[in-house]
Amino acid sequence: MGGKILYDLQDVSYAYEEGRPVLDGISLTIDIGEKVVLLGANGSGKSTLQRILDGLIFPQQGTVRFAGKELTEENLEDEDFFLAFRRRVGFVFQNSEAQLFNPSVREELAFGPLQLGLSAAEVQARVDSLLELFELEDLADRPPHKLSGGERKKVALGAVLASNPEVLILDEPTAGLDPRSQRWLVEMLVKLNQAGKTIITATHDLAIVPVIADRVFVLGEDHRLAGEGSPLEVLADRELLLRVNLIDEAFHEHHHQGYFHLHAH
Repeated sequence: MGGKILYDLQDVSYAYEEGRPVLDGISLTIDIGEKVVLLGANGSGKSTLQRILDGLIFPQQGTVRFAGKELTEENLEDEDFFLAFRRRVGFVFQNSEAQLFNPSVREELAFGPLQLGLSAAEVQARVDSLLELFELEDLADRPPHKLSGGERKKVALGAVLASNPEVLILDEPTAGLDPRSQRWLVEMLVKLNQAGKTIITATHDLAIVPVIADRVFVLGEDHRLAGEGSPLEVLADRELLLRVNLIDEAFHEHHHQGYFHLHAH
């Protein structure tokens, strides 16, 4: 892409307690304003990699730099760096319920801006604009846990966006959504990227990759980087997709062209 590097990972490895690596020697860079997809079968390490990008866990080997500064536990203990990083990076978990804990949608959307110390008027304005953007006005006073999966996903994304981060990390964002909610979410991610946000999505849904990625990193079941390239290059590489267990022998080419047709007009 030739842009300014935002994330720089060198030889990153991570293992949970039992010692088997979940990530093994991952090196990659992500540019400011880029749309990146981390593609891989379930269990390939995508979620762990995203947690490292969000500074929730730290590699046992290798280095992660964000905007030139190393992301370490020690550096994130520096309050100024911690606050600056948390403002710039937002994470939407696969399970939306995990991050919704306020009694109403309105309060959920207000939570982030209140933590940033915005005035009551600024918080109100931000919440109102998000309710409108996400078509949640009618649900504003409902408890999030009483909403449908698609509605909860909208609230979770809205709650992260309420703090206006520059980087959005999304873990399997379309999982469990009906087709209309999926399309809405995919189109929203494209709009957010056009507005200048860096979007990093983990998925194994090949259909959405052409729309939400400029560049794709493929993780194999051996937890290493198996390939990278443009969406067209990666999706055309049948051998690669078979090797990393994203398709099987019976998979047909046209299966992942679905979203192209949405955007061809």
